[in-house]
Amino acid sequence: MFRFKKNHKYLAYLVILFIPLFFLFGKISFPASLQFKLAGLAAWPAKVIIFPFEEFKKIVSYRQTYRVIQEQKKQIESLKTKLITLEEFKFENVRFRNLLDLKRKFNYSSIAAHIIVRNPSYWNSSFIIDKGRVDGVKPGQAVVAPLGIVGKITQVSSHRSKVILLADPQFSVACMVQRSRENALVSGTLQGVCRLRYFNEAADIKVGDKVVTSSLSLSFPPGLLIGEITRGEKTPRSQSLNYVVEPAVSLSQLEEVLIILK
Repeated sequence: MFRFKKNHKYLAYLVILFIPLFFLFGKISFPASLQFKLAGLAAWPAKVIIFPFEEFKKIVSYRQTYRVIQEQKKQIESLKTKLITLEEFKFENVRFRNLLDLKRKFNYSSIAAHIIVRNPSYWNSSFIIDKGRVDGVKPGQAVVAPLGIVGKITQVSSHRSKVILLADPQFSVACMVQRSRENALVSGTLQGVCRLRYFNEAADIKVGDKVVTSSLSLSFPPGLLIGEITRGEKTPRSQSLNYVVEPAVSLSQLEEVLIILK
C-alpha cells in the first residue's frame, strides 16, 4: 500500500513536469501565444517543487565558498607577515653590510652595537646601546655610522652604554670646513641641528660646505663627515654670523652604530 502511494506521488511529479512540454510540442492545434501562456502557467508547479532544492543548493554553495574565502584570507595574512619579515631581514642585511664596509675602512679597532633604548622626550639627544665595559667600551669613545658621526660615549656599565648625540646641546667636537680648511667647533642645539662656532669672522665659509672632524679632536679621527652647512644666521646681540649645520646622519632612524675603541 505504501509503495502504491509512493508510485502515485512520483507519477504526479512526472505529469506536472511534462505538462509544459505537452503544450509546447504536442500536436494539439492551439494558437502559439496560447500555447506559451498555458506552458508558462503549467510550469509554475514545477518551479515551486524545484525552488527549495535550488535554494538549498545555493546555501551549501555559499557556505563552501565562504570557507574557501576565509582560508584564502588566512593564507594572504600569513604571506603578508612573511613578506614584512623578509623585508626587515633585507634592510638589516644592508645596514650590517654598510657597517662592515665602514669598519674595513678604519685603521682603528671598533665594535658594532644595537640601539636598545631611546628617551621619548629627547629622541635626538641620547640613546642606550647593548655594548659596555666588558666589550671594551669607555666614556669619550666616538660613535659613528656609515654616513658620518653620531655622538660619543658618556656613561658605561658592564653591558650597556649611553651615547650622547651630536645634536644634543652638551655635545661639541673640533671640526674643519672641508673646502676652505677653516677650523671651528660644532655644537648641538635643542632643534636637532648643530651650529658652527669659534671661527674667524673673515673665514671662507659658504652654504653647502661639508664639515668634517678635525685632527684637533680628542675623541674622533680626522676626516669623518659631520654634516653640511645649510644657512647662515646673525646672533641678535653681537650681530656676528653663525652657521647652521645639518647632521649627515639621520639620528631618528638609527638602529645600529659603530664604536671606535682605539
